[in-house]
Amino acid sequence: MASPLKDTATFFAEGSAAQFEHVLGLYPQALRLKAERKNKKPEELIKLDDWYQNELPKKIKARGKDAHLNHEELVQLMKWKQSRGKFFPQLNYLVKVNTPRAVMTETKKAFRKLPNLEQAITALSNLKGVGTTMASALLAAAAPDQAPFMADECLMAIPEIEGIDYTTKEYLNFVAHIQTAVQRLNSQIVDCNSSWSPHRVELALWTHFVASELQPELLDSIPNGTTPTTNHTTNGNSQPISQTTNTVSSQSVPFLLLLLAELRFSLGFIFIYKLNPITLFLDNLFSFSLIPCSADHPGM
Repeated sequence: MASPLKDTATFFAEGSAAQFEHVLGLYPQALRLKAERKNKKPEELIKLDDWYQNELPKKIKARGKDAHLNHEELVQLMKWKQSRGKFFPQLNYLVKVNTPRAVMTETKKAFRKLPNLEQAITALSNLKGVGTTMASALLAAAAPDQAPFMADECLMAIPEIEGIDYTTKEYLNFVAHIQTAVQRLNSQIVDCNSSWSPHRVELALWTHFVASELQPELLDSIPNGTTPTTNHTTNGNSQPISQTTNTVSSQSVPFLLLLLAELRFSLGFIFIYKLNPITLFLDNLFSFSLIPCSADHPGM
């Protein structure tokens, strides 16, 4: 019977890799709950989120050493952030004021500062309408293996973070807590084909918080235990360990004795004159088989 970690702070501090993986799988449901509660057109947020989580990171990566965002992508990203979190009308206006050249230059400069998150955020702050939270969204899209998005839900789930002031210092503190969870979860992984990144941990944490607030029963299915099932990985496919032995089951001994008895009787009756040596051999074998097993040497 499952005993779910319904408190998000406890889940963050104690949840296993298997439990985090399960909760992360609930992200689409949690996102829809959030979209339906927050927006008149929930499908709009769902579409924006798919763009942010899947399309945008690929576009940035495809630009190689010149990785950057263009003006349209920056405006779209602000729209995603506002739809998923708190809405500030003035931010939509401010971010549009940036020139395409400024957006490309400053985002390129910021991405080159990675993995130094503090310097990257400083570079992004040169753009109008881009504060620490927006900067973290940019960095999470460009380098999800280094930067989590600083969502309010995630900040509220970590007891050590008191208050929300959206400063760079607070973000770096948040990153430190996320990195601690990343190390813990990755130490439990047995499948070399999957690993935890700051962004994946942040998404799982966000999912748990939203589900606990809007539909707690979603968390009833969180599996028990902190130790993941050990699997062997072959060509990327996890397969359960199987073991075989050459020992004969004790349950098969009576059947073998019966078979020997029937064989002895048949051979002795039909071939009594021609196969006397075989009959004698079977007599000896059958007599030996009936010797009780020693308690110190079972099966011998």
